[in-house]
Amino acid sequence: MARRFTLSEAERLLPDVDRSIRRAIELKSEYEEAEGMLNALARRVTIAGGSLVNRGFVIERKTTRDRSAEGLRSAIERIQEIGCLIKDLDVGLVDFPTLFRGEEVYLCWKLGETGIGFWHGTQEGFSGRKAIDREFLENHRGDPPN
Repeated sequence: MARRFTLSEAERLLPDVDRSIRRAIELKSEYEEAEGMLNALARRVTIAGGSLVNRGFVIERKTTRDRSAEGLRSAIERIQEIGCLIKDLDVGLVDFPTLFRGEEVYLCWKLGETGIGFWHGTQEGFSGRKAIDREFLENHRGDPPN
C-alpha cells in the first residue's frame, strides 16, 4: 500500500525529491548519450562490414552507460522510497498520494515549481490538475503517523 501525504508533509520532502529528480534527469541524459554513441558505432561497423574500433573509446562509453544506469536506478529508487510516483522523468513530474474526501488522489508537483499548488484524480493526470483551494485543504489527509 502506498504512503499518503498531507500537503505540508509532501512540501517538506520537496528539497529531497527535487535533488533526486534532477540527478535522475542528469543521469538519464548521460546514459542516453553514451548508449547513442555505442549504437552509432555499431551501425557504422555493420555498414562498413567491419572496421577497427578504438577499444578505449568503447570501454569508456560502456562504463559511462553502466555507471549512469546504476545511478539512475538509485535515484529513482530513492524517490520511490519516499513514497512518490514519478509520472514523467523527462519533465520531472512527480505525484504524492493523498486522500481527498476519502478518495485517493495525487498532489502534483513539477520540477521548477516552488511548491505544490495542484492536485488531480488518479485517472486524470497532469491535464486534469486543479488548484489546491480551501476546500481541498480542509478535506484532504495523509496517513496517520506511525
